[in-house]
Amino acid sequence: MGAALLPDAAFGILPRCSVLPRHPLICRVISARSIRKRNYFFADKRISKSAHLVFSHTNDSDDTLTDVIGDQDDLGRNEVIGLEHELMIARKALSEAQHRQGIVEKERDQLLEELARSEAKRQEYITTILHDKEVAIAELEAAKSLFQKKLEDSVDEKFTLESKLVLAKQDAVDLAVQVEKLAEVAFQQATSHILEDAQLRISSAETTAAEAAHLIEKQIKDATEGTISSIVEKSSYAIERALVAAEEAGELAKKSMETFIGGTSPFTEIAAVQAENIKLQGIISDTESQLMIARNEADKLKLELESTRQQLQTFEQRANDAEKALFDFQESSRKNALKQEEEMKSMLEKVKKDVAERTKAISKAFKADLKNIKATVEAAKDVVNCKDYAYLRRCEALQRSLKASEDALKMWRRRAEMTESLLLKERLQDEGGEDSIYVINGGRIDLLTDVDSQKWKLLSDGPRREIPQWMARRINAVSPKFPPKKIDVAEALTSKFRSLELPTADEVWSIAREKPKEGDALIEHVYERETIERKRKALERGLQRKTIQWQRAPEQTKLEPGTGTGREIVFQGFNWESWRRHWYLELAAKAADLSQCGVTAVWLPPPTDSVSPQGYMPSDLYNLNSSYGSVEELKYCIEEMHSQDLLALGDVVLNHRCAQKQSPNGVWNIFGGKIAWGPEAIVCDDPNFEGRGNPSSGDIFHAAPNIDHSQDFVRKDIKDWLNWLRNDIGFDGWRLDFVRGFSGIYVKEYIEASNPAFAIGEYWDSLAYEHGSLCYNQDAHRQRIINWINATGGTSSAFDITTKGILHSALHNEYWRLIDPQGKPTGVMGWWPSRAVTFLENHDTGSTQGHWPFPRDKLMQGYSYILTHPGTPVIFYDHFYDFGVHDVITELIEARRRAGIHCRSSIKIYHANNEGYVAQVGDALVMKLGQFDWNPSKENQLDGSWQKFVDKGTDYQVWLRQ
Repeated sequence: MGAALLPDAAFGILPRCSVLPRHPLICRVISARSIRKRNYFFADKRISKSAHLVFSHTNDSDDTLTDVIGDQDDLGRNEVIGLEHELMIARKALSEAQHRQGIVEKERDQLLEELARSEAKRQEYITTILHDKEVAIAELEAAKSLFQKKLEDSVDEKFTLESKLVLAKQDAVDLAVQVEKLAEVAFQQATSHILEDAQLRISSAETTAAEAAHLIEKQIKDATEGTISSIVEKSSYAIERALVAAEEAGELAKKSMETFIGGTSPFTEIAAVQAENIKLQGIISDTESQLMIARNEADKLKLELESTRQQLQTFEQRANDAEKALFDFQESSRKNALKQEEEMKSMLEKVKKDVAERTKAISKAFKADLKNIKATVEAAKDVVNCKDYAYLRRCEALQRSLKASEDALKMWRRRAEMTESLLLKERLQDEGGEDSIYVINGGRIDLLTDVDSQKWKLLSDGPRREIPQWMARRINAVSPKFPPKKIDVAEALTSKFRSLELPTADEVWSIAREKPKEGDALIEHVYERETIERKRKALERGLQRKTIQWQRAPEQTKLEPGTGTGREIVFQGFNWESWRRHWYLELAAKAADLSQCGVTAVWLPPPTDSVSPQGYMPSDLYNLNSSYGSVEELKYCIEEMHSQDLLALGDVVLNHRCAQKQSPNGVWNIFGGKIAWGPEAIVCDDPNFEGRGNPSSGDIFHAAPNIDHSQDFVRKDIKDWLNWLRNDIGFDGWRLDFVRGFSGIYVKEYIEASNPAFAIGEYWDSLAYEHGSLCYNQDAHRQRIINWINATGGTSSAFDITTKGILHSALHNEYWRLIDPQGKPTGVMGWWPSRAVTFLENHDTGSTQGHWPFPRDKLMQGYSYILTHPGTPVIFYDHFYDFGVHDVITELIEARRRAGIHCRSSIKIYHANNEGYVAQVGDALVMKLGQFDWNPSKENQLDGSWQKFVDKGTDYQVWLRQ
């Protein structure tokens, strides 16, 4: 028998249920060096095992055994100690896992705190941004209120200036309107830009902050919840498995004790314990690997947290940038507000300067007027002195007459005394003769006879002797003319002669001492003389105008609706606000002045009842009680025009008409009044009023139902209405509104039916522009107007809108626009002058609407152009009566009249460049615009002698042929 030492490699790892063969003679010997050694190294996650077993070798032929050296009690104790040690190590690992779980929980708490801090910071950013937004809005509101206050102050100042400058009323109104429009445009532009920029910036900052906060919150929440939940689940699972393994190990230990006590085989238990230890080691390895994974996830979470922090820093930077941008925006808003305030101040200063200049001009004019008044007072004083001198002369004449009467009385007394003495002598001589037929009675002769023939003989011949011739000549030279002698009593009784009733001396001196008074005959005579002088001048002008009309050739005096007499000058007698007053009565009072100034036709406002007060939305055509006055006042106004030889042109709206009733569908398309139409009178392509007529022959006016002029009953009613206006009301011609809405063929039919003296059509069309500037070539624009005139057969003229638009730019040192490549004017005037009605402004372009106002500083240049050129010029009411150019326009009308300019006058343009414009119109007028240094003597092609009639310096000059 021999002993064998088996190494660990030979023994191997026993399986779980492996058992060694038992032998009753086996002795268990455990030596100190054969004790199994186990060393566990958890630090490097490896388990190192060392075991030495000593077996006895038995021989089958012998009963000799070599017992294993060992002690059973020591082996069980060591095994229990090893299991307890392993349990302690497992508990230690469990405590480490719990400690690590606590660390993970602490890190989770830190992440949650950081999340809370980031949420609080996000809320703080949002609060700050909202606060900045409110501050920005408050600043904008403050700026707006300040601007409104300044605007109100400017408006108050405007009204104050208007109240102080009554004489400059229209200038102040126009200036205030321009200031208000500029302020409104500036306010709208600045406010809209600021508000939009602020809203965009604030909304961008809010969106960015919200997205950042949401992204941070989502990432932190997802990462934290996922990591912590996985770590907790894995840790709890590992701990449960470790506890289960520990419990199993405890049960195995108990079983081992029971086995030792009960005599079970230790090798089986040892193998089972080893298997359980190996299983526990695998569980621990899994737990450690899970802890490793948890650590890696924790590291990832830390990295994500770091990236989240970087994102937070990025968002903080963005928030700072947003704050900086908001601050910059506030600074720019403040600077813009200051700039706008400065601009407003400069504008107000300019306004004040203009007002001061106008005040100076007004004061200068007032001084001139005061000087004229002083001159008038001096003249009145001279008149009073003349009156005093006349009274003195009159008194002297009366004194001389009284003295002559006294001398005559003395002479007659002497003669009576002489006659009485002679009669006494004759009576004494004839005392014894016949009875005397007269008796001397104190210088009187009492007839004593009853024979009438002797009485009349005595009265006619007198008791005087024959007067010598020299005395008779002297008496006839100095004595007043006496009435002729009466032949008989009947002639004396029927005579109309009244004896001279001379005043007494007291009456003479009372007249001499009396002062002149209002009712005095001499003062009334002076006033009457002035009135007669004015009437005489007016009559001379009227007679001169009539004489020119009488001297016209038959083809010139022939009336045509498209041209009138050819020499018409039209006056637009209203503006956009005229409906606010009793306009017909006010306009009637100006008829005499218009006629004296040379106007031949007056364009009256729309006469019919209208939905709009201005009259351009007519409803009942036969109702002429409008906002401008009653039908009686209209007739009175037309009569006043006719009394001054003025044509009355009615503004008729034929394109559209407002309905009085609704259809069952609720559409306003049923007309009332005398002309009661239905939907069949409305064009079918009008989208708003469900018309049943034919398609429109022109453009659609969307504010009211468009009339279908292709219907026979419509044309018949309109022709009857025009003839009623012509014959019953007294209109002489028409101004046709919005003729683009229907064909010119129908206009021709209406004009031929109503036979007006003059007709004008409003064919409004836009000019050609390029990059915001007016194009030089406007042939297409004027061709469209001429096409419409052609459609009317030339029976109507049209407003020359082309010339108006060109003048807007040409008068600003671009006079080359006034000549086309053929050398003719560039408007309708250049192609068909007899049908061109030139104008500068009307109720739409000017007045209070101001859609296309003419440049104010170029107004008189514009009038000098249209009043000296062919075509039919139109004068606007506001310019003539409110702009202070009444006399200047009258002067240009007089130049047109003297030169004989008419709608067909020839024109030759000599110069048209940046410096000025020169043209000869007709044979007797030359005019110049601009600062061009020119006069007729410098033009070689211009013959004859010329006299300057109007000289306005660099604005315009007019020469007439001598």
